[in-house]
Parts: sequence; C-alpha cells; structure tokens
Amino acid sequence: MSLPKILQDNLALPVIGSPMFIVSQPDLVLAQCKSGIVGSFPALNARPKELLDEWLARLNEEIAAERAAALASGSGKKVGPYAVNQIVHHSNDRLDHDVAMCVKHKAPMIITSLRAPGDVVKEVHGYGGIVFHDVISVRHAEKALEEGVDGLILVCAGAGGHAGMLSPFALVSEVRRFWKGPIALSGSITRGEQILAAQAMGADLAYMGTRFIPTPEANAIEGYKQMIVESRAADVVYTPFFTGVHGNYLKPSIVAQGLDPENLPVRDKTSMSFGSNRTKAWRDIWGAGQGVGSIDEILPVSEVVAQLGREYRAARDALCAASV
Repeated sequence: MSLPKILQDNLALPVIGSPMFIVSQPDLVLAQCKSGIVGSFPALNARPKELLDEWLARLNEEIAAERAAALASGSGKKVGPYAVNQIVHHSNDRLDHDVAMCVKHKAPMIITSLRAPGDVVKEVHGYGGIVFHDVISVRHAEKALEEGVDGLILVCAGAGGHAGMLSPFALVSEVRRFWKGPIALSGSITRGEQILAAQAMGADLAYMGTRFIPTPEANAIEGYKQMIVESRAADVVYTPFFTGVHGNYLKPSIVAQGLDPENLPVRDKTSMSFGSNRTKAWRDIWGAGQGVGSIDEILPVSEVVAQLGREYRAARDALCAASV
C-alpha cells in the first residue's frame, strides 16, 4: 500500500504518535517529529483556544528548521510531520475555530474522530493537507471513506482512551476488502516487533499513544507516568462511565478517586461532551492501553523511538532469516 508523499518521505519508522488529551502538547509532538515519526495532539489541548495559533506557528517553525539542518548536514535524518486531532462532534463548540487555525497554518495532517468529517476534509484538501479518520468498525470506515478521507486509523481492542472492541485481525481483514489506501493500526502496540506485526497484518502504520506517556516530554504528572510503568494489562478497565464512550483506563487511578472499577454505573453516548468548558476525565482518571505491561521505564522520546527501531529491525531480520 502506498502512503501519501509527506509520510513516505519523512518517516524513520512507520509510526504515528497518537493524540492524547492533556498529555500531547508541543514538547511531546516536536520530540516525536524530530525522532522521525508523526507527532500529534488534540486541538482541544490548546486552552484557551487562542493558544492553538501559537502552537501551530511553533510547530511549523521548529520542524522546518530541523529539516533544513538535516539537509545542510547531509545526515539523511528524517523529520516527521505533525498532525492535529479534531473532534467532529456537535458538542465541540471550537471545531470551526480550530479548523480555521489549521487552514491558516496549513497543518500537514488532520486526524478526525467520532463522526464522519464532512466539510473538514474539503477545508484540509483545499491547502494540500491530508485527513486520517479514527474508526472502530467497518460501518464507520465506509462512512469516512464516503467523505473522502485519505487514510483510516483502525482503533481496535486494547487501545488506550476511546477504543473499539474488535480484534485487529478481524477489522484489518474486513477493511482491506474494500480499501487499498493507507491504514494505521491502534491497539496495545508498544514494541517494535508489534509495529512489524501490524504491517504483516495489512496495516501501513502503527498508531501508538501509551508508550509515549512515560517520557519527560509528555504533559503528564509523575504519578501517571509511574503508574504506566507499574501497571499490567489486568490493571486496565474498559468502561463508558467517564465520557459516555467506551474507553480504557487504569484501575488504580479510578480507585484513587474513591470509585469501584468493578461496579461503575452505566452511561451512554447522550452524556458525551467535547465543549470548551468540559471537565475532562483524563485529568484524574488516566487512560492507557493494554500494552502497558511491556513498558518498564521512563525514557526520552528519542530513546523510545530508537529502541522501537532496533526492535523493529531485529524482528524483521529474524523473520527473514527464518524464512530462508
């Protein structure tokens, strides 16, 4: 499968650092891009909304400078593009403003979530950007493609935050029956060999969030980072209680708020809200994917990506050797 040129030419590793509420801010995004992967953040993380203008200007300036330095040195270093996550939902009263800022700064990549992106695609294509859309089912994938998105992000079982319930084997296989374009795969991917496995399964890119929470660049308190390091898959609970949409959260953070993770009340999508005055669950109830058991230490982003690269190449070499 072929990737858009901006991804073909600028990635050292086929990875998108997924946008995480509160956690993903410019320091993390820039560290990811400078390490040769896509860095991303939710537009709603910029508060007040006027801050988004400053963030986008900074990202464009620093990434351009990094690429210019790499070119001048002849190092061949890859510098990834950044992506901005837009929540396409009626309760997001910032959507028009945030999309306008992305158009102004020509954000290279937009990641849309929750509803088919409609006019967002037209706005982004108007300046030459690309749009990938989060989906958890075949129906969602079909609707997004009807709107003209450039790629799909399949959010499968085990992913952090708002995750789906389908096995990646099932969802990738079914989507590939009708879509030959770019696919990023999300769901418990925390190691380099899992990136390779995602490609072997039929995806083009791995979509990774939890692995980048325990880094110095992430906007997460130390207790959250340490809880990631200490947790295992059994410490992750899947519930719609906190946002109205099913998501994966760390049990110890739920207990710390005086709640019983085994007996949370049921909430449905009617309680979902992404307005600018919304109180976010992510501040005290911490999201994480089921891949936490593979994360053992807090490392800078550059070291995380370098480690992923070594694991990815070792797995690829081992498979090639085994097939001879």
